[in-house]
Amino acid sequence: MRNEQEFIDLLHERLAELRAGAETAVAEALAQAGSTFQARLERDVMVAEQSGLLSAFNAGERGLCFGRLAFRDGRDHHIGRIGIRRDAADNAERTPLVIDWRAEVARPFYLATGHTPMGLRRRRHITTEGRRVTALHDEILDLTDTERTGHEGSDADAVLLSALDAARTGRMHDIVQTIQAEQDRIIRAPQRGVLVVEGGPGTGKTVVALHRAAYLLYAHREQLSRRAVLILGPNPAFLGYIGEVLPSLGETGVLLATPGELFPGVTATGTDTPRAAAVKGAAAMADALAAYVRDRQVLPGPALVIDHEDGELLLDADIASDARHHARATKLPHNLARPYFAFHVIDALTRQLADRIGADPYGGPNFLGPDDIAQLGKGVAASREVHAAIDELWPQLTPRQLVADFLAEPAHLPAADAGAIRRTGGPWTPADVPLLDEAAELLGEDDSAARAAAEAERQRRIAYAQGVLDLSYGSRTQEFEDREDDDSEVLAAHDLVDAERLAERHEEEDHRSAAERAAADRTWAFGHIIVDEAQELSPMAWRLLMRRCPARSMTLVGDPAQTSEPGGCGAWAPILEPYVGDRWEHVRLGVNYRTPAEIMTVAADVLRTADPSFEPPRSIRSTDVRPWAQHAEDLPGAVAAAVARELPQDGRLAVIAPRAHHAALSAALPDASYGPAPDLTRPVVLLDPRQAKGLEFDAVVVAEPAEFTVSDLYVALTRATQSLAVIHTGALPEGLRALPQAVPAAS
Repeated sequence: MRNEQEFIDLLHERLAELRAGAETAVAEALAQAGSTFQARLERDVMVAEQSGLLSAFNAGERGLCFGRLAFRDGRDHHIGRIGIRRDAADNAERTPLVIDWRAEVARPFYLATGHTPMGLRRRRHITTEGRRVTALHDEILDLTDTERTGHEGSDADAVLLSALDAARTGRMHDIVQTIQAEQDRIIRAPQRGVLVVEGGPGTGKTVVALHRAAYLLYAHREQLSRRAVLILGPNPAFLGYIGEVLPSLGETGVLLATPGELFPGVTATGTDTPRAAAVKGAAAMADALAAYVRDRQVLPGPALVIDHEDGELLLDADIASDARHHARATKLPHNLARPYFAFHVIDALTRQLADRIGADPYGGPNFLGPDDIAQLGKGVAASREVHAAIDELWPQLTPRQLVADFLAEPAHLPAADAGAIRRTGGPWTPADVPLLDEAAELLGEDDSAARAAAEAERQRRIAYAQGVLDLSYGSRTQEFEDREDDDSEVLAAHDLVDAERLAERHEEEDHRSAAERAAADRTWAFGHIIVDEAQELSPMAWRLLMRRCPARSMTLVGDPAQTSEPGGCGAWAPILEPYVGDRWEHVRLGVNYRTPAEIMTVAADVLRTADPSFEPPRSIRSTDVRPWAQHAEDLPGAVAAAVARELPQDGRLAVIAPRAHHAALSAALPDASYGPAPDLTRPVVLLDPRQAKGLEFDAVVVAEPAEFTVSDLYVALTRATQSLAVIHTGALPEGLRALPQAVPAAS
């Protein structure tokens, strides 16, 4: 124990040195004014690099070193959450003090067994509290090794079980110390194509996906730091719950978002009915929106009469139809095809005007020449009335405008579906976001005006730079006249750079992180996407995500048995086959680390009422605490009493109830946190089943289970790590009727 404590002390001293060095480098870089573009760029790069190091150093403070590997060949390595090398002054060979858990040499810590020791003599688990070593646990992997330390243990799972039994804090912790072999293989799987990780409740699929993100950022740093990684979670509560995992592993360059946050500038705070969400999420919406866009490319009924200084112009259906045909033939999105439509309309109206003005009354050829016709065309093209007519037939549209108009009067849908989603005004909902993204794809963004403005600004900078160089040249000429007898050669700015390059050097650089830029750019292509609760996303949501990752580098985690969203796909093949065919890999996690066997048995009985063949993941823990039920006349009072009975001293408890009961329950639980983004660090939180997805608590009280769907009830029952209570005012669902009643039913 003493030797390990001395090593941990040394490690923290070295970490403090590295942190101080990074802080000094940041302070010195920020203190530099940077009079030139190059100096400012170097300063910003230095600040970004050192700030990233500081984040990693600060993250590594907790549980800095958690393992040690002793190899048969004499090698001895400590394993930690970040890699730290010895002082460079006495470390010419860059010998590590502690090795990053993601390095290949650390892999035996997770995979070695007595049957396959991977060259190890022994593996040590080091438990710390702050900087103090509190426990050591040694596993002997080479039975010929007779050396003993006194810390050998017969239970190889002691460290894992200790972590699983620890009280919850309302935040997910990393499992870097206790990654199991089946999890390690998924975490380190190659970054190619789509990897589907399926697992029931408590199998650790979410935390495995997060550690996979950390591993990929370590193994493919240059690529993924440039393209960023997107982690998509089901709701804000879930993102808050997992938000500390990657920073604790030293990784901050990741964008965490919900499906309702994937259209820049839109925060989806509205709520759809289940029927509306299902209709909006269906694949048929893509065709309906495409047809709706085509509907906006109209032909005039009666011909449009356009006032013009040289006489009225007639824009009839034939002209508009021909122009529309040419515009659609480009296959460009609506807004990008609009200039082609406008060009053909203007050309036809110009010919119409030329035929009238230049016509020979005696039937001869038109007496207007090409230059005359071109001049007429400029007049037509400059006419506000002409452009108003073009806007009427082929309007410039925005995604928000298009979707709002569509929802106000849905077209190209069956009447029942149209009625389900019809809406005028109101906040955007999560199911609207894929529609906005689809609309943006159908419309395209005509950035010609912005590009013209940017080019004008570029030419202005070049002209300014040329003026600076001209002044430099004039100054040099005067200097040479003043130094006629000096033969030395003096180079000035105009000798080294031209005006265009000088202007480029003074352009503003975008120093936001890749994740920050990705959040603001709808067209950003991510290097890798991780989707949690992937079975819940609708076909329209998958269209959006696939556009965000053209390389199709994804890790999808979920459990079809827990599908509850009405628009969710609920199976992997329908999600992936339209995009990657059969080129995807499916793995399954079969061990339940969270849910005790007593609770998992009850949850499995519930799911078997809908699927008799269902087999749950195998629980490795048993608490000898049976779930119980109570019939009550006063639901809020009974729930409050159950909370008082089950609330652990240092842990967390969740009341999971239908949303319709939240107002009454929150009044009975004044200290509970609830709402769209509840504070999960509070001792008691009030959630509905969909908010509870992916979360875990020491104790759970489920209220009114008969009002849940089977999948929602399954989710609610499997959130607890220690105890489960069920409070009901009516009859229990079939799968719960065998629960022992804590209090006799009221007569």
